[in-house]
Amino acid sequence: MKRTVTLLMCFVIFGVSFPLFAGGQKEGKKAPVTVTFFTGKSETVDWMDKLIADFNKKYPGIKVTQEFQKDASSVIKVKFASGDIPDITTVVNQDYIDQGMYMDLSNESWWSRILPSIKDLCTDIKSGKQYKVATNVTTAGIFYNKEVFNKLGLKEALTWKDFVGNLETIKKANPGMVPMFLAGKDSWTLGHLIEFLAHGIIKQEYGIMGSRKAFIYNQQDKLKFAQAGGPMDIFAGRIMELKAKGLINSDSLTATYDDQKTALATGKTALISQGMWAFRDIMKINPDAEIGFSPFPAIADGTKPVVISAEDSAYAITSASKHKKEAVIFLNYLFQPDNQKSYSEFLKMPSAFTDVNADWGPLKDDVKKALSIAVNIPFTETPSGFSGDDAGRMVQQLIAGKYATSLDFAKAYADTWNKAWNAAK
Repeated sequence: MKRTVTLLMCFVIFGVSFPLFAGGQKEGKKAPVTVTFFTGKSETVDWMDKLIADFNKKYPGIKVTQEFQKDASSVIKVKFASGDIPDITTVVNQDYIDQGMYMDLSNESWWSRILPSIKDLCTDIKSGKQYKVATNVTTAGIFYNKEVFNKLGLKEALTWKDFVGNLETIKKANPGMVPMFLAGKDSWTLGHLIEFLAHGIIKQEYGIMGSRKAFIYNQQDKLKFAQAGGPMDIFAGRIMELKAKGLINSDSLTATYDDQKTALATGKTALISQGMWAFRDIMKINPDAEIGFSPFPAIADGTKPVVISAEDSAYAITSASKHKKEAVIFLNYLFQPDNQKSYSEFLKMPSAFTDVNADWGPLKDDVKKALSIAVNIPFTETPSGFSGDDAGRMVQQLIAGKYATSLDFAKAYADTWNKAWNAAK
């Protein structure tokens, strides 16, 4: 007994400490709270990993982990259903808002720093509350090879007739060049064509708020998905025309998003449909590439060209999160001006924060011009069971020849949309 006491006294005197509990953790020391961050934004994974590492060092009581999934819109359905729910996610859907899956962020302090137009786009039409917060303003349109356009004396096309005319001129003058490159293997890129071109007809007719309501409430008298001469019928006909005339790449169903960016950067194609999120990678592949940006042409007679001008990099905290306080702490850190300046310049995309002054890229003038000559439209709020990837897979089928006519595609699209919308109610 005396020997045991003596040994313990020696440990105290000489500052020796040994773990007295299984696992080696000191008594009284709490393990850090783990906050899970789920994203489908491939371009930002590496940047976010570095920010998370810095955050975890500065906040030892919180450990943020990032999970990236390519088809995040589909994967999150499984997560919600199985109970494997992340604390923070970039995947936000109206149906999940309706189901109460996200935390109300309306009273957070960051809104005073965010552009009113972006706050409006983050506001739920049904409740008037904000369940997501976006950090950037993105644009999407046509990226094109300026050198090729200048050499051939081509102008940015604002009508479908001129757009096809440009592609035919490029094909004739440069037999080895793909006029327009599609990245069909990554189905979301084709889903965007529907959002930008087909849905663009609806968005410009009814405006931002009117079209948002039409999509959210499935007002088919306005959407006209299944109608002959409706937006989906017109869209499908345009895609079929590009294929029939050989104006898109022959491997459009197997080419990837990376292939698409490389093709434009290296002069293998004259133009692509993409968003500002792709520009950084394009310039990284070839810093000397001369790239221009223009609106999407009007695909329906009597309509105007459109350009996406919308919120980007949106974040939501799930209502099932057990660590909402810690999740807010992380978002506050992410939203610090210096971090957002870095993020904006990394993505080559303007910030939505009024106190962030970022030199986001050389396309500022082109983007400003595009926004001034085209109807500015937002992204589409789709049913949770019909993601952009799902829509893109239908365009894959269209290009593969599954649908005999454009109206067949339109009816199939309407049927799929309606089933997803009804299933979510």
